[in-house]
Amino acid sequence: MTDAPYQVLARKYRPQTFDDLIGQDAMVRVLRNAFAADRIAQAFILTGIRGTGKTTTARIIAKGMNCVGPDGQGGPTVAPCGECDPCRAIAEGRHVDVLEMDGASQTGVGDIRESIIGSVQYAPASARYKIYIIDEVHMLSASAFNALLKTLEEPPAHVKFIFATTEIRKVPVTVLSRCQRFDLRRVEPEVMIAHLDSVAGREGAQLAQDALALLARAAEGSVRDALSLLDQAVAHGEGETTAADVRAMLGLADRGRVLDLFDMIMRGDAARALAEIGAQYADGADPLAILRDLSEVTHRISMVKITPEAVDDPTIGPDERSRGRDMAERLAMRSLTRMWQMLLKALEEVAGAPNAMMAAEMAVIRLTHVAELPPPGDLVRRLKDAPAPAAPAGQGSAPATPATDPAPRAEAPGAQASGPGPRGATALALQPEEPLARYARFELVVDLIRTNRDAKLLIDVETSLRLAAYVPGRIEFQPTETAPQDLAARLSGALGRWTGVRWAVTVVAEGGGKTIAEERGAEEDALRRAALDHPMMQAVVAAFPGARITSIRTPDQIAAEAAHEALPEVDDEWDPFADD
Repeated sequence: MTDAPYQVLARKYRPQTFDDLIGQDAMVRVLRNAFAADRIAQAFILTGIRGTGKTTTARIIAKGMNCVGPDGQGGPTVAPCGECDPCRAIAEGRHVDVLEMDGASQTGVGDIRESIIGSVQYAPASARYKIYIIDEVHMLSASAFNALLKTLEEPPAHVKFIFATTEIRKVPVTVLSRCQRFDLRRVEPEVMIAHLDSVAGREGAQLAQDALALLARAAEGSVRDALSLLDQAVAHGEGETTAADVRAMLGLADRGRVLDLFDMIMRGDAARALAEIGAQYADGADPLAILRDLSEVTHRISMVKITPEAVDDPTIGPDERSRGRDMAERLAMRSLTRMWQMLLKALEEVAGAPNAMMAAEMAVIRLTHVAELPPPGDLVRRLKDAPAPAAPAGQGSAPATPATDPAPRAEAPGAQASGPGPRGATALALQPEEPLARYARFELVVDLIRTNRDAKLLIDVETSLRLAAYVPGRIEFQPTETAPQDLAARLSGALGRWTGVRWAVTVVAEGGGKTIAEERGAEEDALRRAALDHPMMQAVVAAFPGARITSIRTPDQIAAEAAHEALPEVDDEWDPFADD
């Protein structure tokens, strides 16, 4: 007689009754009451993350519906005996009336017609109910769901459906509304650790409590993942499996060393932080896993800072709890949130980098560099409190005001003006034609060019035209040395096309003012001088000698940009059912 083949722990300790399920007390209570009151639904849908027991629960429900007891006289029960022929056949996956389908491989409408619709009207061969279990039901095609709807809504009395899925949002609402839904929860760390300890004891294995805590944390609430990791940990260690063995197995750095690295980064000690991450890498830790550990530490300390009771996590050792509490007291929340955001970016970079270790080292350099930087609010307060630097000799203390256009605007159309016009021009005593009344100022002509998107003409007008005189319909200008020779003809022709009125554009030898570009540059220079004379800017330059102004925006420009980016308001919404 040969020994039975080895069976992995996830299969060996798969629950066979509702009493064996862990962490799903709410669902078990509802099912117990439903069976006791003989109110068994026609269809169930079980959802949750991988490894929480969806398919296992479906088989237990199937056994409970078809169990006949050891004497063959029993009825539906929440405590299947596991000894009768239906219970053994269902547990072994060979019962003819309990059909299991894989929604990932049998996705088409043909599979549904062949497996379900074609056989649903026939009575079960030997069991009380004919039960259809469809795993990963969200993988079915739209046509397969549609073909199933009618049967699912009005199945024969001897038919039950049990669906399982990890993506409940992908299941059509029409299917969900016909099923009784159960959400299987992640198993809590305390329950998971106790379960792993129990299984290890039955297997004759010895694992330290902190090793079990590491396995429970790595499983993230999945019992199957936890048992698979336990299986690996039992084979990994000799004698008692320690936390160090589990860390080596999972490719994790020692938790104390992760906290050391986190502390070095938050103190801005780049040299020691790089040496520590290099040492962890040499000991076998994965760079991506190190950054994940750092992000987990950041999250944990942030949680402890907000809710101090979060420090009592059973998956965390006493030394880590003490250090985490101390860090939460002395680190600012803004530093922790900045660390979190930068670690998220670093994780993306390391995952996609050709050399993960180099990317991790560069991330650590960035993190240490910004660790001690003050936030913008503190920086502004420091600059306000700093003494103002002495003004250079010959320079006034009053801040300069931005330059404004000193020239008066042209009078309304028809006015007999002879004084200086806009941009240094002399207004001509001419009566404009009626269609030109909207172009009372030369700036409006420039806006017209801009509106019609003639970029070349706009650049030439702004940089090469020195306006000498202007009234609507007539322009006199002095060209710059670089002005195109055909500028007058092009400007006259373009304005005539756009306004429908002939424009007289002539060139003069003198009398022109500054170009628009020159005036704009003068205004920007005045704004820059005013900004540099401001006490706050002087404090910035004193604190950061290399600082310089790259661009300046006035409040009017900021308001205009905000208005341009804002969504247009909708006065009335269209109602398709409103009366005409």
